Amino acid sequence: MQIENLTGSSIEALTIDSTFLERKVTVDVYFPVTKIDLNECELLLINDGQDLISMDFKNILKEVSDKITPLICVGIHCGPDRKNEYGTSNVLNERGEGAKASLYIRFVLDELLPFIQKEFEISSFKQKSFCGFSLGGLSALDIVWNYPYEFSKVGVFSGSLWWRTLSQDDPKFSEEKHRIIHNEIKNGSYYPWLKFFFETGTSDETADRNNNGIIDSIDDTLALISELEKKGYHPETDIFYLQLKDGKHDIATWSHAFPTFLLWGWKKGQG
Repeated sequence: MQIENLTGSSIEALTIDSTFLERKVTVDVYFPVTKIDLNECELLLINDGQDLISMDFKNILKEVSDKITPLICVGIHCGPDRKNEYGTSNVLNERGEGAKASLYIRFVLDELLPFIQKEFEISSFKQKSFCGFSLGGLSALDIVWNYPYEFSKVGVFSGSLWWRTLSQDDPKFSEEKHRIIHNEIKNGSYYPWLKFFFETGTSDETADRNNNGIIDSIDDTLALISELEKKGYHPETDIFYLQLKDGKHDIATWSHAFPTFLLWGWKKGQG
């Protein structure tokens, strides 16, 4: 299928009736600027897609369009039960949140992807990737890690990597034992094609639970990167870490970081 009216970073707003989530899901589909066979595109799924509107995402894509390979971006709007649909799919956190994360994965794989392919007559994507912000970033990482044969890259912006099975106020709490996604990485397999992008800001938060002078969001991210390196991922070729001075846990910071993510993952001529 050739793009006809879908040029100039055009956007298609669509609604999907999800059986798994028992709700209507809004998705915004952002197309490449130039005409191209959609089967030649890669796909990037983005959690909390409603935030892309405030981010002026269409303009971000336009600014890097001549520097990246053809990419279709799908912003998935979150629902009212975000804390249950996002999170880790195999383990609930200490508050019992994430109860619908496995259903969200089924929505993505069994409803969203076939819907996009049918709607735009795409037989297959060259590669598929996933990213998200905060809890949406944790969700994206959990999905890619558990379904590595579906995806190639993941982007985590200010990820909620603290997600844990025991309250940090519990005397028995241990960072090594109770951070869920860290244990998933530690106990998982090595998939050499996967690539990882992480962003944090030095003003993401103020909490420092272990009093080591490093805020938790940075601490948890660096600890996760360490687990990936132990698993066999190379810090220079497989992992990209962006730490923004004075960066906050907000849309403005993620907007600032997103072009770096796009150029990291899809810059023309690399790989």
